[in-house]
Amino acid sequence: MDNEGVFYRQLPKVELHAHLNGSVSSQTIEKLIRQKPHLDIDHSTTAIGKGQQRTLDECFEVFKVIHKLVDTEEDVLMVTTDVIKEFAADGVKYLELRSTPREVKDTGLTKKSYIETVIKAIQQCKNEGVDIDVRFLVAIDRRNGTEVAMETVKLAEEFMLSSDGLVVGLDLSGDPSVGHGKDLLPALQRAKNCGLKLSLHLSEVPSQLEESDLLLNLPPDRIGHGTFFHPEVGGSQSLVDKVVKNNIPLELCLTSNVKGQTVPCYVKHHFKYWYQLGHPSVICTDDKGVFSTDLSQEYQLAASTFGLSRKDVWKLSQQAIDCIFAPEDVKQQLKQKWNDLHTQVFK
Repeated sequence: MDNEGVFYRQLPKVELHAHLNGSVSSQTIEKLIRQKPHLDIDHSTTAIGKGQQRTLDECFEVFKVIHKLVDTEEDVLMVTTDVIKEFAADGVKYLELRSTPREVKDTGLTKKSYIETVIKAIQQCKNEGVDIDVRFLVAIDRRNGTEVAMETVKLAEEFMLSSDGLVVGLDLSGDPSVGHGKDLLPALQRAKNCGLKLSLHLSEVPSQLEESDLLLNLPPDRIGHGTFFHPEVGGSQSLVDKVVKNNIPLELCLTSNVKGQTVPCYVKHHFKYWYQLGHPSVICTDDKGVFSTDLSQEYQLAASTFGLSRKDVWKLSQQAIDCIFAPEDVKQQLKQKWNDLHTQVFK
């Protein structure tokens, strides 16, 4: 690895937008495929390699394949443990994983046992001394409508109270072309009222301005993507003003947006727009497995594309601490950790 690569790997990082199933590495997929030969799955369908691109629809097809492979508590435990250890190996010191609780009738996996198993994996890694603080966001899949969304919020509430601070919030995700945010407002409002933090995928595709406007009134605690907010890409100044007024951090995923074709190329990524505004923006991976990337690569890409110095990059990674959903004492511990690591990284 060149010096540049070493710097980014050693840089302590915060990952706030990582879908569990999309983060499963090709090594873990290999293990799952070997365990389930009857599924006859072609590995090339599960990751999008260097220079490859797929439409957003095709990206969602990849998830269907991964869901077929991950359908028991044992699978969920292995996958979560592997993902956590890979993020830790990449220098990530604080991670918020997100996933929609799933049930699989044939294997006895329930939505509740799904969340319990993710929490078990987090605790196991902690007990093994893996150097990473991991929290969990329970995800609402917008495709499943109002009723399921409310069920999901109730589950998240229950675990927020019983998971010893590991369940910190709620994610709204799923295929952005399906459903409308207004149907999910009651569930999101309930979540907010009971103290769950909200991270919402907003304006991931161009046609969502009205929905984004509506959901920004909640307001969410963080925004996933926000690709089409700004006027230069057909958004509106009033959306930008709402985001800025409420100081809502954005979770920005460069490779995901370019490979998923919602952004034409790295140079045109909206990171530049928000960074120049001085607005809190956190670099994230989205789906490191599906998009064949890791957080070190994403930081390096942002730096080389937008001319950021190592000092700028350090500041970006440090400022991400203020955007986490864990409480104030955890933020203070992380800031101390960054201070302790500074000399090592800049030696």
